[in-house]
Amino acid sequence: MRRRQHEADRGATAVEYGLMLALIVVAAMVAITAVGVNMNEMYEFIADLVDV
Repeated sequence: MRRRQHEADRGATAVEYGLMLALIVVAAMVAITAVGVNMNEMYEFIADLVDV
């Protein structure tokens, strides 16, 4: 009986870790996208200044 409970706990823990990993991946994608957009805008601003 204890063994089944322990195996069920391990399964629940694996699901929790999977959900945390998915949340981290989504947060990283949002951050990388935001940085990329800001960098693009900065480079376009600098390019406009240089073209003057």
